Amino acid sequence: MFLRILVAIGWLAISSNGADKDWPVYGHDPGGQRFSPLTVINRENVSSLKVAWTYRTGDSYAPQRGRPTAFEATPLCVDGKLYLGTPLGHVVALDPVTGKEIWSYDAKVPRDKGYGDFTNRGVSTWVSLAGKRRIFIATLDARLIALDAGTGKPMQDFGDNGIVNLRNGLRIAPRGFADYEETSPPAISGSTIVVGSGIADNGSVNQPSGEIRGFDVVTGKLKWTFDPIPQDPKAPGADTWKNGSAQRTGAANAWSIIVTDPARNLVFIPIGSASPDFYGGERVGNNVFANSVVALRADRGQLVWYFQTVHHDLWDYDVASPPVLFDVHRNGKTIPAVGVGSKTANFFILNRETGEPIFGVEERSVPKSDVEGEVSSPTQPFPLAPRELSPQTELTPEGVWGATDDDRKWCREEVSKLRSQGIFTPPSVHGSLLLPGNIGGMAWGGAAYDPSHHLLIIPTNNLPTEVFLIPREEYRNEVQAGRNFNGDWEYAPMTGTPYGMKRRMLLSPHGSFCIPPPWGMLNAVDADTAEVKWTVPLGAFPSINGSPAGPPEFGSISLGGPIVTAGGLIFMAGTLDPAIRAFDVATGKELWKGELPTSARSTPMTFLGPDGKQYVVVAAGGHGIRGGPPLGDYVVAFTLSK
Repeated sequence: MFLRILVAIGWLAISSNGADKDWPVYGHDPGGQRFSPLTVINRENVSSLKVAWTYRTGDSYAPQRGRPTAFEATPLCVDGKLYLGTPLGHVVALDPVTGKEIWSYDAKVPRDKGYGDFTNRGVSTWVSLAGKRRIFIATLDARLIALDAGTGKPMQDFGDNGIVNLRNGLRIAPRGFADYEETSPPAISGSTIVVGSGIADNGSVNQPSGEIRGFDVVTGKLKWTFDPIPQDPKAPGADTWKNGSAQRTGAANAWSIIVTDPARNLVFIPIGSASPDFYGGERVGNNVFANSVVALRADRGQLVWYFQTVHHDLWDYDVASPPVLFDVHRNGKTIPAVGVGSKTANFFILNRETGEPIFGVEERSVPKSDVEGEVSSPTQPFPLAPRELSPQTELTPEGVWGATDDDRKWCREEVSKLRSQGIFTPPSVHGSLLLPGNIGGMAWGGAAYDPSHHLLIIPTNNLPTEVFLIPREEYRNEVQAGRNFNGDWEYAPMTGTPYGMKRRMLLSPHGSFCIPPPWGMLNAVDADTAEVKWTVPLGAFPSINGSPAGPPEFGSISLGGPIVTAGGLIFMAGTLDPAIRAFDVATGKELWKGELPTSARSTPMTFLGPDGKQYVVVAAGGHGIRGGPPLGDYVVAFTLSK
């Protein structure tokens, strides 16, 4: 115990040293605020930002089958070096002023395994009391690797010669590379390194299980395991898994960013849906702790509290956004809070110590499923404040949008065929319109918090999905008929249920969105009142496959998050157009746009270099959209021109 306390104190002391100028954690601080106190770049001079250097990783790759790489990393800056990870498992140390490579480690991740999310969002770091720093990467093929920060060599005393195989020891073992991945950096609190997993949701009922695990940061030995699907019939939440479904159901995994509160010895886990997403007849009940944020004791994995954002998920409404820790100042009190975003476009603000909603939550009636065997939840939780941050209302044939008369005609006809009753419209055999769709609302980019203005900065997407459940025999016939599975429709077998599934974004054949713009927005929410202070369109929709580019007021869907600085600025990339932007945090006004070699599907970071200059760095790898900005492997740094 004494050693654990010493390690924890040492980590806190050393990790905070230089934090004003560095970016030592994915979200800048353990609680993920993404706020930098730097002011060298500010509202008055941000228009003078220019490219300082560009580095290329060499890891852009498009396999013949499956998705291409997605370069989503946010670099870290500590001890005068930048560290980043790549989809293919390279870890690179760079000179922060020149972008020159200092060392590179190759984890040799297999390339052609049909990964569901071919990505890596970055690395983590820890330093011992003796000042010895380690860099950790959780690779796509599910290995946790510890490297010496100075040399890039594996730490031989960690795991098996520097490596822990995360595919071992699960309740339901992985069957292949594509169904069990690691896509996000691990979280570190004290002497514990915490990892979740990325799991393909819709392959079968018994997808790999989504245990959250804590390992010793020095030795790599397993310290604790938390299964979000309770296995003990007497455990909290076990009664929400009917008919023995807890034992056979997989997923309910944490694929997004885990954040920590070292002072309270807490980790906050964003948990996704159980398998499969779109049919729950084999897992009747509310399915706690799926689709929840869970607070655990960092050193032993003990449950402290949970809050479920969606009951019995049928929509792929993961808690995709990283939680963010901040304080709410209300009625003369300071309340430690955690903000939790969802693909539903609901943002919940909870007491960090208890999980109780600070601004209230109510259960509202939602549409009932008409699918045989399905038992949908009659109600779902909605925050009383803030309001929803992207549309949740029914899309009618009269309310569709399209770039041309032909597009609008197609959209009206398509929407008229679908069940459309607003948010939580259940999937159906005849087709349902989900609004928000599975990449609508709040995606994995998450929120930033500005403690100077007490503002939460939250990007949202406005994009519906149409989904069909396909009876099993018909699904098999489609497969046997050689249906083109590489087109607009995404198919999934959902083995172990009576149905397969197909889904797609609701776009006309010419690529026109069927829902009125804006399609991407940036929102500011007052953390003390939960009032939405401003909303602006985010980005611009580029020309794709020859279609005309959208005007700025239409915005763009985004995958990537914002950061905030004490210079009064928000920096945000992630949009489909190849750019990074700076906004005034007080008003949302766009103050600067920097051109990138391709679009950036990532969250930027900032630091003060040893030369006294402030740099803003972003990874630009494209969005993997046919006809859109190309794939890339760029790391681009900006600084003020002389």
